[in-house]
Amino acid sequence: MISFEDVVENVEINELMKNAQKQLDVLGYTEHSKRHCMLVAERAAYILETLGYEEHRIELTKIAGYIHDIGNSVNRIDHAHSGAILAYNILKEMGMDVADRTEIMMAIGNHDENTGTAVSDISAALILADKSDVHRSRVSKKDKNIFDKHDEVNFAVTHSELKIDKENKKVMLNLKIDTKICPVIDYFEIFMERTQMSKRAAKYLGLWFELIINDTNLL
Repeated sequence: MISFEDVVENVEINELMKNAQKQLDVLGYTEHSKRHCMLVAERAAYILETLGYEEHRIELTKIAGYIHDIGNSVNRIDHAHSGAILAYNILKEMGMDVADRTEIMMAIGNHDENTGTAVSDISAALILADKSDVHRSRVSKKDKNIFDKHDEVNFAVTHSELKIDKENKKVMLNLKIDTKICPVIDYFEIFMERTQMSKRAAKYLGLWFELIINDTNLL
């Protein structure tokens, strides 16, 4: 079996990730570099591991999390679909089993809120992990005068934590937002679609999604 470590060390994948970030920097998007991809991989794996899924599914989820954004090397628009096809072909060349690479392709192809939804345990975990990464470290612009709304909201988030409460069947996204930078309502204005997608992903896994901002349960 192709392992997570094999994928992390793959030269082609890492080159695609590097150029994806290069393109997003030019376009002024938030950070989607190796830091984001590794965090998504770890959080997605944590979700299924905590819920008691078998090791093989956890490993596939971790791989999907790491490579889910390589489509940004093609174009930001429709990056989920182009990334899914890129991932499928690269994993095929690496020798991954067809059933496994198809699962990963499907998860990546459904991770964007504009075109996708949770269609498997792997895709649900990927969605929850990806949408939980809201933090000021993702803002690549140095000049605050040119921040757009996405930059302002991300920069205002000083803490982001995703937790699973298996006993009570809940997944909780806990954020700390500096309201001197932007009001909490701005989070919902920018991320409502992502929040709804996270709710559906949680439901697929038999969980209730809770959003906690500044110690207040808002969902």
